[in-house]
Amino acid sequence: MTSTAGADMAEDVVDGRGIQPRHLIVTVCALFADQLDGWFPVASLVRLLADLGVDEPAVRSSISRLKRRGLLEARRVRGAAGYELSDGARRLLHDGHQRAVHQSRPAVADGWLLAVFSVPEAERGKRHTLRSQLTRLGFGTAAPGVWIAPAHLHQETAAVLDRHGLRGYVELFRADHLSFVELPAKVAEWWDLDGLQQSYADFLARYRPVWRRWSRRRAIPEREAFADIVRMHTEWRLLPYADPGLPRELLPKNWNGSLAAELFASIDRRLTVPARRHVNLARLG
Repeated sequence: MTSTAGADMAEDVVDGRGIQPRHLIVTVCALFADQLDGWFPVASLVRLLADLGVDEPAVRSSISRLKRRGLLEARRVRGAAGYELSDGARRLLHDGHQRAVHQSRPAVADGWLLAVFSVPEAERGKRHTLRSQLTRLGFGTAAPGVWIAPAHLHQETAAVLDRHGLRGYVELFRADHLSFVELPAKVAEWWDLDGLQQSYADFLARYRPVWRRWSRRRAIPEREAFADIVRMHTEWRLLPYADPGLPRELLPKNWNGSLAAELFASIDRRLTVPARRHVNLARLG
Protein backbone atom coordinates (compact mmCIF):
# COMPACT_ATOMS: atom_id res chain seq x y z
CA MET A 1 0.00 0.00 0.00
CA THR A 2 1.41 3.36 -0.96
CA SER A 3 1.86 6.27 1.38
CA THR A 4 -0.62 8.16 -0.81
CA ALA A 5 -3.25 5.55 -0.06
CA GLY A 6 -2.47 5.73 3.61
CA ALA A 7 -2.88 9.49 3.57
CA ASP A 8 -6.23 9.15 1.82
CA MET A 9 -7.44 6.79 4.53
CA ALA A 10 -6.39 9.26 7.19
CA GLU A 11 -8.10 12.35 5.73
CA ASP A 12 -10.88 14.06 7.65
CA VAL A 13 -14.03 12.36 6.42
CA VAL A 14 -16.70 14.70 7.73
CA ASP A 15 -17.35 18.28 6.76
CA GLY A 16 -20.35 20.47 7.40
CA ARG A 17 -22.26 18.96 4.48
CA GLY A 18 -21.70 15.26 4.98
CA ILE A 19 -19.30 12.41 4.31
CA GLN A 20 -17.36 11.93 1.12
CA PRO A 21 -18.61 8.99 -1.02
CA ARG A 22 -15.22 7.27 -1.30
CA HIS A 23 -15.04 6.93 2.49
CA LEU A 24 -18.52 5.41 2.59
CA ILE A 25 -17.47 2.89 -0.07
CA VAL A 26 -14.43 1.86 1.96
CA THR A 27 -16.61 1.40 5.06
CA VAL A 28 -19.18 -0.68 3.18
CA CYS A 29 -16.42 -2.94 1.84
CA ALA A 30 -14.75 -3.22 5.24
CA LEU A 31 -17.93 -4.06 7.14
CA PHE A 32 -19.75 -6.32 4.72
CA ALA A 33 -17.41 -7.75 2.07
CA ASP A 34 -17.13 -11.01 4.04
CA GLN A 35 -20.73 -11.70 2.98
CA LEU A 36 -19.53 -11.83 -0.64
CA ASP A 37 -16.16 -13.55 -0.18
CA GLY A 38 -14.41 -10.20 0.10
CA TRP A 39 -15.71 -8.96 -3.26
CA PHE A 40 -18.43 -6.45 -4.15
CA PRO A 41 -20.07 -6.30 -7.59
CA VAL A 42 -20.25 -2.75 -8.89
CA ALA A 43 -24.03 -3.06 -9.17
CA SER A 44 -24.34 -3.88 -5.47
CA LEU A 45 -22.14 -0.95 -4.50
CA VAL A 46 -24.29 1.37 -6.60
CA ARG A 47 -27.49 0.09 -4.92
CA LEU A 48 -26.05 0.33 -1.41
CA LEU A 49 -24.57 3.80 -1.88
CA ALA A 50 -27.95 4.97 -3.19
CA ASP A 51 -29.31 4.10 0.26
CA LEU A 52 -26.76 6.58 1.62
CA GLY A 53 -27.83 9.34 -0.76
CA VAL A 54 -24.98 8.93 -3.27
CA ASP A 55 -25.86 8.78 -6.96
CA GLU A 56 -24.34 6.36 -9.46
CA PRO A 57 -21.93 8.79 -11.19
CA ALA A 58 -20.46 9.75 -7.81
CA VAL A 59 -20.08 6.08 -6.87
CA ARG A 60 -18.25 5.22 -10.09
CA SER A 61 -16.02 8.28 -9.83
CA SER A 62 -15.15 7.44 -6.23
CA ILE A 63 -14.40 3.81 -7.10
CA SER A 64 -11.99 5.00 -9.80
CA ARG A 65 -10.21 7.26 -7.34
CA LEU A 66 -9.93 4.51 -4.72
CA LYS A 67 -8.53 2.17 -7.37
CA ARG A 68 -5.90 4.74 -8.42
CA ARG A 69 -4.88 5.21 -4.80
CA GLY A 70 -4.40 1.48 -4.27
CA LEU A 71 -7.30 0.98 -1.87
CA LEU A 72 -9.53 -1.05 -4.19
CA GLU A 73 -8.56 -3.72 -6.70
CA ALA A 74 -10.69 -4.79 -9.67
CA ARG A 75 -11.76 -8.43 -9.95
CA ARG A 76 -14.32 -10.23 -12.10
CA VAL A 77 -16.40 -13.07 -10.70
CA ARG A 78 -18.46 -15.16 -13.13
CA GLY A 79 -18.18 -12.34 -15.65
CA ALA A 80 -19.41 -9.63 -13.30
CA ALA A 81 -17.22 -6.58 -12.64
CA GLY A 82 -16.45 -5.81 -9.04
CA TYR A 83 -13.91 -4.65 -6.50
CA GLU A 84 -12.25 -5.78 -3.30
CA LEU A 85 -10.12 -4.00 -0.75
CA SER A 86 -6.39 -4.21 -1.37
CA ASP A 87 -4.22 -6.05 1.15
CA GLY A 88 -2.84 -2.74 2.40
CA ALA A 89 -6.31 -1.27 2.88
CA ARG A 90 -7.43 -4.35 4.80
CA ARG A 91 -4.42 -4.12 7.12
CA LEU A 92 -5.04 -0.46 7.78
CA LEU A 93 -8.74 -0.96 8.43
CA HIS A 94 -8.04 -3.97 10.64
CA ASP A 95 -5.67 -1.89 12.76
CA GLY A 96 -8.30 0.82 13.10
CA HIS A 97 -11.01 -1.69 14.00
CA GLN A 98 -8.83 -3.23 16.69
CA ARG A 99 -8.28 0.20 18.19
CA ALA A 100 -11.96 1.03 17.98
CA VAL A 101 -13.15 -2.15 19.65
CA HIS A 102 -10.24 -3.07 21.93
CA GLN A 103 -8.82 0.27 22.91
CA SER A 104 -6.68 -0.19 26.02
CA ARG A 105 -5.68 2.23 28.75
CA PRO A 106 -2.26 1.33 30.16
CA ALA A 107 -0.88 2.40 33.53
CA VAL A 108 1.72 5.17 33.82
CA ALA A 109 4.12 2.54 35.18
CA ASP A 110 3.96 0.70 31.83
CA GLY A 111 6.25 3.39 30.43
CA TRP A 112 6.64 5.12 27.11
CA LEU A 113 7.83 4.45 23.58
CA LEU A 114 10.21 7.02 22.06
CA ALA A 115 10.76 7.27 18.32
CA VAL A 116 13.92 9.21 17.47
CA PHE A 117 14.45 9.82 13.78
CA SER A 118 16.62 11.67 11.33
CA VAL A 119 15.83 11.83 7.62
CA PRO A 120 18.22 13.47 5.11
CA GLU A 121 16.96 16.63 3.42
CA ALA A 122 17.21 14.86 0.07
CA GLU A 123 14.53 12.39 1.24
CA ARG A 124 11.87 14.81 2.35
CA GLY A 125 9.17 12.50 1.01
CA LYS A 126 10.27 9.84 3.48
CA ARG A 127 10.21 12.41 6.28
CA HIS A 128 6.63 13.35 5.42
CA THR A 129 5.57 9.69 5.31
CA LEU A 130 7.29 9.01 8.62
CA ARG A 131 5.59 11.91 10.37
CA SER A 132 2.24 10.98 8.87
CA GLN A 133 2.53 7.39 10.04
CA LEU A 134 3.63 8.34 13.56
CA THR A 135 0.71 10.76 13.79
CA ARG A 136 -1.66 8.05 12.59
CA LEU A 137 -0.31 5.72 15.25
CA GLY A 138 -1.07 8.29 17.95
CA PHE A 139 2.39 9.65 18.70
CA GLY A 140 2.83 13.08 20.24
CA THR A 141 5.81 15.36 19.68
CA ALA A 142 8.16 15.64 22.67
CA ALA A 143 10.91 17.57 20.82
CA PRO A 144 12.06 18.00 17.20
CA GLY A 145 12.79 14.52 15.89
CA VAL A 146 11.62 12.91 19.15
CA TRP A 147 8.08 11.49 19.22
CA ILE A 148 6.41 9.74 22.13
CA ALA A 149 3.60 7.22 22.63
CA PRO A 150 2.48 4.76 25.30
CA ALA A 151 4.78 1.72 25.34
CA HIS A 152 1.98 -0.68 24.35
CA LEU A 153 2.15 0.69 20.78
CA HIS A 154 5.61 -0.80 20.24
CA GLN A 155 4.64 -3.81 18.11
CA GLU A 156 2.17 -1.90 15.96
CA THR A 157 4.73 0.87 15.42
CA ALA A 158 7.47 -1.54 14.40
CA ALA A 159 5.12 -3.28 11.96
CA VAL A 160 4.05 0.02 10.34
CA LEU A 161 7.65 1.23 9.99
CA ASP A 162 8.60 -2.06 8.34
CA ARG A 163 5.60 -1.91 6.01
CA HIS A 164 6.56 1.55 4.75
CA GLY A 165 10.30 0.95 4.49
CA LEU A 166 11.07 3.43 7.28
CA ARG A 167 12.86 1.26 9.79
CA GLY A 168 16.31 2.50 8.82
CA TYR A 169 15.42 6.08 9.76
CA VAL A 170 14.09 5.47 13.27
CA GLU A 171 15.35 4.24 16.62
CA LEU A 172 12.75 3.06 19.13
CA PHE A 173 13.34 3.25 22.90
CA ARG A 174 11.40 2.21 25.98
CA ALA A 175 11.44 4.99 28.60
CA ASP A 176 10.17 6.15 31.99
CA HIS A 177 9.34 9.75 32.82
CA LEU A 178 11.88 11.07 35.38
CA SER A 179 11.56 14.83 34.83
CA PHE A 180 10.81 17.44 37.49
CA VAL A 181 7.71 18.62 35.59
CA GLU A 182 4.39 16.97 36.42
CA LEU A 183 3.57 14.41 33.76
CA PRO A 184 -0.03 15.58 33.07
CA ALA A 185 1.31 19.02 32.17
CA LYS A 186 3.79 17.52 29.69
CA VAL A 187 1.17 15.23 28.17
CA ALA A 188 -1.01 18.27 27.48
CA GLU A 189 1.93 19.72 25.50
CA TRP A 190 2.67 16.54 23.57
CA TRP A 191 -0.92 15.85 22.47
CA ASP A 192 -3.87 18.07 21.61
CA LEU A 193 -6.13 16.55 24.25
CA ASP A 194 -8.54 19.49 24.15
CA GLY A 195 -9.03 18.98 20.43
CA LEU A 196 -9.52 15.25 20.88
CA GLN A 197 -11.97 15.83 23.74
CA GLN A 198 -13.97 18.09 21.41
CA SER A 199 -13.90 15.52 18.60
CA TYR A 200 -15.39 12.94 20.95
CA ALA A 201 -17.95 15.51 22.12
CA ASP A 202 -18.97 16.11 18.49
CA PHE A 203 -19.40 12.37 17.98
CA LEU A 204 -21.57 12.14 21.11
CA ALA A 205 -23.70 15.06 19.97
CA ARG A 206 -24.33 13.44 16.57
CA TYR A 207 -25.00 9.88 17.74
CA ARG A 208 -26.78 10.16 21.07
CA PRO A 209 -29.99 11.10 19.18
CA VAL A 210 -29.38 8.12 16.88
CA TRP A 211 -29.12 5.78 19.87
CA ARG A 212 -32.24 7.23 21.49
CA ARG A 213 -34.17 6.69 18.28
CA TRP A 214 -33.07 3.08 17.86
CA SER A 215 -33.30 2.11 21.53
CA ARG A 216 -37.03 2.97 21.56
CA ARG A 217 -37.91 0.93 18.48
CA ARG A 218 -38.76 -2.74 18.56
CA ALA A 219 -38.75 -3.21 14.79
CA ILE A 220 -35.57 -2.10 13.04
CA PRO A 221 -35.94 -1.14 9.36
CA GLU A 222 -32.94 -2.75 7.72
CA ARG A 223 -32.22 -0.01 5.19
CA GLU A 224 -32.15 2.67 7.91
CA ALA A 225 -29.95 0.47 10.10
CA PHE A 226 -27.51 0.04 7.22
CA ALA A 227 -27.33 3.78 6.54
CA ASP A 228 -26.75 4.71 10.18
CA ILE A 229 -24.12 2.08 10.91
CA VAL A 230 -22.11 2.89 7.78
CA ARG A 231 -22.09 6.60 8.55
CA MET A 232 -21.16 5.97 12.18
CA HIS A 233 -18.27 3.64 11.35
CA THR A 234 -16.99 6.09 8.75
CA GLU A 235 -16.91 8.97 11.24
CA TRP A 236 -15.50 6.82 14.03
CA ARG A 237 -12.66 5.42 11.96
CA LEU A 238 -10.32 8.34 12.58
CA LEU A 239 -10.90 8.84 16.30
CA PRO A 240 -9.03 5.78 17.60
CA TYR A 241 -6.00 6.84 15.54
CA ALA A 242 -6.02 10.33 17.02
CA ASP A 243 -6.33 8.86 20.53
CA PRO A 244 -3.04 7.26 21.62
CA GLY A 245 -4.64 5.37 24.51
CA LEU A 246 -3.10 7.33 27.39
CA PRO A 247 -3.42 6.22 31.02
CA ARG A 248 -6.70 7.41 32.52
CA GLU A 249 -4.99 9.45 35.22
CA LEU A 250 -3.36 11.61 32.53
CA LEU A 251 -6.61 12.42 30.74
CA PRO A 252 -8.90 15.40 31.40
CA LYS A 253 -11.73 14.85 33.85
CA ASN A 254 -14.96 13.55 32.32
CA TRP A 255 -13.09 12.17 29.33
CA ASN A 256 -15.50 12.01 26.40
CA GLY A 257 -13.59 9.18 24.73
CA SER A 258 -14.91 6.57 27.16
CA LEU A 259 -18.50 7.72 26.68
CA ALA A 260 -18.07 7.81 22.90
CA ALA A 261 -16.66 4.26 22.82
CA GLU A 262 -19.61 2.97 24.86
CA LEU A 263 -22.07 4.73 22.57
CA PHE A 264 -20.34 3.39 19.45
CA ALA A 265 -20.48 -0.17 20.81
CA SER A 266 -24.16 0.11 21.77
CA ILE A 267 -25.26 1.33 18.34
CA ASP A 268 -23.03 -1.22 16.61
CA ARG A 269 -24.60 -4.11 18.56
CA ARG A 270 -28.10 -2.84 17.85
CA LEU A 271 -27.73 -2.31 14.11
CA THR A 272 -25.21 -4.85 12.81
CA VAL A 273 -27.58 -7.78 12.22
CA PRO A 274 -30.33 -5.83 10.38
CA ALA A 275 -27.69 -3.96 8.37
CA ARG A 276 -26.16 -7.24 7.23
CA ARG A 277 -29.60 -8.49 6.18
CA HIS A 278 -30.02 -5.38 4.06
CA VAL A 279 -26.67 -6.01 2.35
CA ASN A 280 -27.76 -9.57 1.51
CA LEU A 281 -30.92 -8.21 -0.12
CA ALA A 282 -28.91 -5.66 -2.10
CA ARG A 283 -26.61 -8.43 -3.33
CA LEU A 284 -29.62 -10.38 -4.65
CA GLY A 285 -31.42 -7.33 -6.05
